[in-house]
Amino acid sequence: MQSEGPTYILTISCPDTVGIVFAVSGFLAERNCNIVDSAQFGDRDSGLFFLRMSFTAPSDGPGMAALEAAFAPIGDRFCMNWRLNDAARKQRVLILVSRFGHCLNDLLYRYRIGSLEIEIPAIVSNHRDFYQLAAWHNVPFHYLPVTAETKLQQESRLLEIIDSERIDLVVLARYMQVLSPALCARLADRAINIHHSFLPSFRGAKPYHQAYNRGVKLIGATAHYVAKELDEGPIIEQEVQRVDHTLAPDELVAVGRDIENVVLARAVKYHVEHRVLLNGTRTVVFR
Repeated sequence: MQSEGPTYILTISCPDTVGIVFAVSGFLAERNCNIVDSAQFGDRDSGLFFLRMSFTAPSDGPGMAALEAAFAPIGDRFCMNWRLNDAARKQRVLILVSRFGHCLNDLLYRYRIGSLEIEIPAIVSNHRDFYQLAAWHNVPFHYLPVTAETKLQQESRLLEIIDSERIDLVVLARYMQVLSPALCARLADRAINIHHSFLPSFRGAKPYHQAYNRGVKLIGATAHYVAKELDEGPIIEQEVQRVDHTLAPDELVAVGRDIENVVLARAVKYHVEHRVLLNGTRTVVFR
């Protein structure tokens, strides 16, 4: 019996047709790779097929580069948008925050106890409120105050941090600044925002107060990829909780913050585990 080597995650999206799974599984079998987990979905509306497959390679087998080179002809044959990922590699996540720190605190705690297997090289904020929290977790804190006059300059500085720290994912953990269209384009499919309402309802300022004034019975939160159209990016995760007339606006805010923590953490976890595949304006999420 061969000794077990590294674990890889293969993600695929392509036009749906006969033979895709057969070709992929056959490719792995020929190289003595063992499939650990596999999930697939065929979307009848878009005509696309989505696959996420986790597998282990033998310790004396081909490395990642060799596997990629050998798989390329199959990718070309089926017109695949595919990617091979090393499951052991932790993604480097940059967190942006303003003055509401509950999501930041939650992500840092999950990171600290290992429930989020990521690296956090830096935190960026347009306020100084959480520099001590960052220091307690031994994470560098960058203060980049934003005004109308300095917005583009600070976004340029933000990109420098992203490049120098080799950031894989940017997380807007209640970062209350609208990113420019140019920055959104640079961060396409690798920036996640938490929206403090259940989209598409109650956008803009004080969504919980809007919800209170309308007497809602459900409140929620939405995590989505950042897009140049405000709060219109593909949705990754949502959650709701039932409420009633006894809750004041501040109590709704408290409930909402708990939901935001859970929804953002799930979205980040799904992304870094390569469970989210784009399907036009929607997502396929293999939980």
